[in-house]
Amino acid sequence: MTELSFTCTGVRADRYAAGPTLVFRLRVTAAGDARVHALALRCQLRIEPARRGYENAEADGLTDLFGERSRWGSTLQPVQFAQVSLMVPGFTGETETDLVVPCTYDLDVAAARYLDALRDGEVPLLMLFSGTAFTGAGGFQVEPVPWDREAAFRMPVAVWREMVEQHFPGCGWIRLPRDTMDALLAYRSRRALPSWEATLRALLDDSSAAGPPGTDPFLALTGTHPTSAGRTDQ
Repeated sequence: MTELSFTCTGVRADRYAAGPTLVFRLRVTAAGDARVHALALRCQLRIEPARRGYENAEADGLTDLFGERSRWGSTLQPVQFAQVSLMVPGFTGETETDLVVPCTYDLDVAAARYLDALRDGEVPLLMLFSGTAFTGAGGFQVEPVPWDREAAFRMPVAVWREMVEQHFPGCGWIRLPRDTMDALLAYRSRRALPSWEATLRALLDDSSAAGPPGTDPFLALTGTHPTSAGRTDQ
């Protein structure tokens, strides 16, 4: 069986992608300069949060994922980041290729929430590989890529932030239930507000304006209380 090993040598944000995308540079080595006709790979990327330290501000942002810092000895478990497929063209001995990973800025997703909480430093990643290798110097063989093939990589937090800024410059992201979105759209239309930012600012102004104690602007907008309208995220 052909002995294959994998190394991640770098990562960059793809500024030309339609959505947030990271491109990891992957080096694949076949021991003994073996001939590989092609590789059909599956790659699982995992964040290993226990492999780095955290400032107090970062720890505060991770409380909803891992609980209080005092509990991290048992709660700081790996977080699924992505799972992608990759076809590697034929090579002899060693080659390098790009592993393209579409990302999300949806803060409902644990990996995005984790990355959003980091301010600096590196993200400890573990890449787990499996798949099929098509090999052979004088013929053609089909071999499995062993499940124990892996590569550790420390991704700079700055690369993640650069990617997010390319697609959402200076912005955050929010997801709301459909009935709440409909109510917001109706509110925006009634007031002829030019943008969603202006809509939310108007609601905030309403909530801070003088009024009867206990007035709830959300209740006035939707007719329901936030706890009964479904979950909203920041």
